[in-house]
Amino acid sequence: QVQLVESGGGLVQAGGSLKLSCAASGRTFSSYAMAWFRQTPGKEREFVAVISRDGGVTDYVDSVKGRFTISRDNAKNTVSLQMNSLKPGDTAVYYCAASWGLVRLVPRLEYEYDYWGQGTQVSVSS
Repeated sequence: QVQLVESGGGLVQAGGSLKLSCAASGRTFSSYAMAWFRQTPGKEREFVAVISRDGGVTDYVDSVKGRFTISRDNAKNTVSLQMNSLKPGDTAVYYCAASWGLVRLVPRLEYEYDYWGQGTQVSVSS
């Protein structure tokens, strides 16, 4: 069992930055690829970024490439999402998720994830 708790959301002006963090419980954090998804009202949850178990592989949705950076600290059981040059279109609830699998896998689909956090709101004003 893994419990995930997100933090760091808030309101920021366009062009600003936020850093989201996700703290995981349990002793098997390094067994999971970790990802961030986001969702706006009336829309399906969207993949944002993923990092492999060992941190060696990352992947991003095209709309955030060059602006967002995902990282993890397996010693501290945390994964972070540094978001720069934020746009109003980035406004959403952001979710942290964990997927058990092979070391270098970086899944992008919701059904591939075993555990989810409760989400944190990110709002970007124009």
